[in-house]
Amino acid sequence: MPEMPEIETIRRSLEPHIRGRKIENVEVLLARQIKWPEPEAFVARILQEDIVGLERIGKYLLLQLSNQVSLIFHLRMTGQLVYVAAGAADASHHNRVIIYLDDGARLVFSDTRTFGTLYAMHQDELWRIRGMAEMGPEPLSEKFTAEYLAAAAAGRKTRIKSFLLDQSKVGGLGNIYVDEALFLAGVHPMRLAGSLTGDEIQRLHEAVNRVIADGIADGGTTFRDYRDGNGGKGSHQDNLFVYGRDGEACKRCGTLIAKTKVGGRGTRFCPSCQKM
Repeated sequence: MPEMPEIETIRRSLEPHIRGRKIENVEVLLARQIKWPEPEAFVARILQEDIVGLERIGKYLLLQLSNQVSLIFHLRMTGQLVYVAAGAADASHHNRVIIYLDDGARLVFSDTRTFGTLYAMHQDELWRIRGMAEMGPEPLSEKFTAEYLAAAAAGRKTRIKSFLLDQSKVGGLGNIYVDEALFLAGVHPMRLAGSLTGDEIQRLHEAVNRVIADGIADGGTTFRDYRDGNGGKGSHQDNLFVYGRDGEACKRCGTLIAKTKVGGRGTRFCPSCQKM
């Protein structure tokens, strides 16, 4: 699933192409992925409107339109949002919504597993997307401080892995970057959130910010489906310490990376660097 670095990379790669462009036509190929409003009203809200800005909230991408409507994409597991220049061919066989721009280009939403969702919402309707409305502070933001993290984790009997995946506690984190942050902080993923010391919280705060910044700098992590707004792959998979490396040697100590499940999520860690 694309996480905060991947969605931010998509935002940055799309912005030079589509900011200021007008939406000339919309082709809905799979109506059930449009969650608000009904597909016909969805198209009416965005048709003939200019794209005046692109924003990201956690894992959501928001295209701000000239009529104060936000065109919102939540890509989930396999969703892609790619700019296709005028006259260029689109290689995807899983297109779900195609947005035609006034310069002949297209903004193509494709999704193999069809778990992604789209919304066209006025500002007073954004509360309907519960995950976005209740989202906690994002890494790299002013509100995401070590003090905040300590207060949010205090007394919590949730595993620290599950705690960090809770979007109401920290917005934008997913499986890849949580595993990486816990490794860098030297914290075992099965530890209870409330058991972390002040030093561990400080290390974890720094590690979360680091893995997110590094992921953005590398253009995201591509194992299979993720593509940026130009259809390109990220390179952060080449720089991971634990995620996807189970059974391989730890880059720090040589111990074999282990895999377990925490809260039903596959979890990688180093048994030596992250002692229980």
